Parts: sequence; C-alpha cells; structure tokens
Amino acid sequence: MDDLTLKIRQYQSSDNNAIWKLHRLALEPTGAMLPGGPWNDDDLNDVQSEYIDNGGDFIVGTVNRRIVCMGALRKKSETTAEIKRMRVHPDFQRKGFGQKILNKLEEKARQLGYAKLCLDTTTKQIPAQKLYEKNGYKQTGKTSYAGLDI
Repeated sequence: MDDLTLKIRQYQSSDNNAIWKLHRLALEPTGAMLPGGPWNDDDLNDVQSEYIDNGGDFIVGTVNRRIVCMGALRKKSETTAEIKRMRVHPDFQRKGFGQKILNKLEEKARQLGYAKLCLDTTTKQIPAQKLYEKNGYKQTGKTSYAGLDI
C-alpha cells in the first residue's frame, strides 16, 4: 500500500460486484451480517434507482482504482435523508476514509436541500458508533430484529 490517496466518486454500474464484496467483507468480522429479513440488502441490487435516481447518492472511495470504501444517501422525506451502507475495507480502516465518506455524504445532503440526516448501525459496530458520535450524531432509539443482539 504505497500510495493511499483516496479518490471519491459516484457509483457506476460496473462497481456492483466490488460493492457487494466490500459490503460482506466489512460486515462479517463485526458479526452484524444477517440472513434475509427486514434488514435485507436488496437495495444493493439496484443502486442507481434506490439511491441516485431517488433523491440521494451512492459514492465509492478508491485507492489505486480499487474500491476500498463506500457510503450512500437515501431520501426519507423532502427534508430528511438517511446515511446508509457506510463500509471501509478492513485493510484500510483507521486511515480516515470513513470520515471522508461521511463528510462527502453530508455535503451532498446539503446540496440536495436536506435539513436532517439520520442513520442506524448495530450494537456490534463500535468504531462506526464512535465515528458518528464524534460527528455530532445522537442515539434516538434502539430496534431489535427477531430478538437478535446485533
């Protein structure tokens, strides 16, 4: 990993396999990867219509043209958007890439006119929780899925 210059760009359809791999690779070590249910991953099957064409965005971060991080912005209402799919490849964590993706998503939300952002994460994703708290996000509730401690 000689050059760790991160380049952030919008998702392209040719990125689909890479984002699926990153999604799984980043979640599996946390124990937060769950089988189907209300938390399913169907949105990753059609990123363009779920995010980009629907009042949001989906961005990827690359190092030497390899996708190493990603994040999405999904419209919830005319004034509120949700931050989704924040992932950083385990080999690239603790290098500020998650912060850069979050900053870019917040900037995009402002450009799109959203006044409020929300997000969720699991109880097992402590580094993600710390990133969000450091950036002023506050916990507003907890939800349990099928009684699982995630």
